[in-house]
Amino acid sequence: MAAPGVSNSEDAGVTPKEPTAIISTKYGDIVIKFRSDIAPKHVENFIALAKKGFYDKTIFHRVIPGFMIQGGDPNTKGSNAAAYGQGGPGYQIKAEFNKVSHKRGIVSMARSNDPNSAGSQFFIVVADSTFLDGKYTVFGEVVKGMDVADKIVKLPRDRRDLPNERVEMTVKIVE
Repeated sequence: MAAPGVSNSEDAGVTPKEPTAIISTKYGDIVIKFRSDIAPKHVENFIALAKKGFYDKTIFHRVIPGFMIQGGDPNTKGSNAAAYGQGGPGYQIKAEFNKVSHKRGIVSMARSNDPNSAGSQFFIVVADSTFLDGKYTVFGEVVKGMDVADKIVKLPRDRRDLPNERVEMTVKIVE
């Protein structure tokens, strides 16, 4: 119990403030609120990677209108587009599937066919995609900047869904 006159977030029924991520692009900023209550390891991983600059200068390498934008591949710092979508941090995270639905604005981890293969790549859902529910780990949601995601997803792209122009990001964690 908190001493009189001292605030205690547990006693007040308030959870401690979650950190947020600001993804900055030439089209504006996307602010993500993390959900460590449902995917603590994925949130911890994303924050750790962002703090060491892992995401800086990577691009949104996959954009599919009516679905999502995807980024977080370190291979996209280079010019070999054939390798885009294949990179990661050198390790994988065990899935933390949860009951949060993949509605517009949800941030989820990309992975290969192996459910436990997420690493650094993530995607932002631009249109409800409930067919992903229970198959990908939701770890956050956009609280500001969906207009930016909407601009990015509409960019002209090639047959592999790679935008014709580079949309680099920097990611800053605000605690």
